[in-house]
Amino acid sequence: MQEIVATTKKETGIDVMWEEKGKRKYEFFSFPELIDMKINSLDLLNHPKLYKIDVKKHKIFATEEGYCTYT
Repeated sequence: MQEIVATTKKETGIDVMWEEKGKRKYEFFSFPELIDMKINSLDLLNHPKLYKIDVKKHKIFATEEGYCTYT
């Protein structure tokens, strides 16, 4: 898993950015995808470093259990 370093709001979701081998990479997550993963979109935008991304599984995880997710 990679640490998320920045996020950008788009019309239909959020671009999530991380660094890999000195290069910035990004992946798009739609708002329905984030809801299905129980990720709070506003918190992800305001506090991206509290999250990690599993690029192979196309999933985002909060770094602290239950801290930044819907319950």
